[in-house]
Amino acid sequence: MTLVAGEVPFFPPDLFEADREHLLRVVLDVGFDPAQRFILGPRTAELERLLCERLGGREVIACGSGTAALTLVLHAMGVTAGDEVVVPAFGCAPLAATVVNLGATPVFADIDPRTLTVDPDEVERVITPRTRVIMPAHIFSIMADMPRLRRIADRYGVRLLEDSAVGQGAVLDGVPAGCWGDAGVFSFVQVKSFGMPGEGGAVVTGDPELAARVRRLRNHGQDGRTRFLHHEVGYNSRFDEILAAFQIHRLATFPHRLARRAEIAEFYTERFRGLRGVRPPPPGRNGRSYDVYSLLAERRDALRDHLAARGIGSHAYYPRPLPAQPAFAPFAPPGARWPHAESACARSLAIPIYPHLADEQVARIAAAVCEFAREEVQL
Repeated sequence: MTLVAGEVPFFPPDLFEADREHLLRVVLDVGFDPAQRFILGPRTAELERLLCERLGGREVIACGSGTAALTLVLHAMGVTAGDEVVVPAFGCAPLAATVVNLGATPVFADIDPRTLTVDPDEVERVITPRTRVIMPAHIFSIMADMPRLRRIADRYGVRLLEDSAVGQGAVLDGVPAGCWGDAGVFSFVQVKSFGMPGEGGAVVTGDPELAARVRRLRNHGQDGRTRFLHHEVGYNSRFDEILAAFQIHRLATFPHRLARRAEIAEFYTERFRGLRGVRPPPPGRNGRSYDVYSLLAERRDALRDHLAARGIGSHAYYPRPLPAQPAFAPFAPPGARWPHAESACARSLAIPIYPHLADEQVARIAAAVCEFAREEVQL
């Protein structure tokens, strides 16, 4: 992809440019390794070990994607037909799809209008005797209110599955993302904070029995000791050795990339304080990873067009609440509304925040947003 001079894309084509030579070496190393082990080999095991160290000793099971990680955990938790799983009304399709694909019912809870994460009061309101799991999701770099959700799950005796697909590297009140629930999941798809040039994800859990079952399920129900002995019906959700080696290489610099994202976010938030018609996310670093920086704009489409006219990319995630999607509407109670999710769908717009943005690019993006807000005041 060739960029027009001065263009600042939302999805940068050069995200892994600094690691190009290493990636090429990894392809050769794995491809010509005499062991010819391309999935679930020693590199995957080493990546799991390194992530385990950084997460206080919790077990890490690398798998095919973040979506697969959710499926594996829900399956391992015994979610099946007749069960209910509480999910946010605002977010990505796998939050509901993984539940439906196991024959269970997603129950949608509205979000907090400030953080856009699921509202614990709404979660508690929709719990029923059929609820098996509460599945909050961190979103747009902000962790959900995990302390309250942990207490609610304990109070009702249900499992807590933490969708940390966008939250890796965030720490809330001293506890890393993914470690508040009975299990958590990560996604390594390229746009995430610990993204890579391919699909992949991981399950994180402090429950040894749950970890053992997830390990079996990711590899067709095999336990890893005896090949072709299938203890249960599982999935093909195995991790790639080339990508494992690449992630091991990038793990050392991950804190620096997170710090740069946080630095950019703090600059934006300070510049956008008090703007009319454009609201930044809540400030701070507690419970943040800043893989996405999303504004709430009263005239979102006008802001998007304003930025595009100045060569600045942006992205509007989730145009409809999950219960308003055709795929999931059958699971929504007739006449029900999720007003805060509906508002977020109409108003949220993400702006570039990748770590290799130059300072002058960051300043230019901020200036363009401020210019739009000033023009809005004059309308």
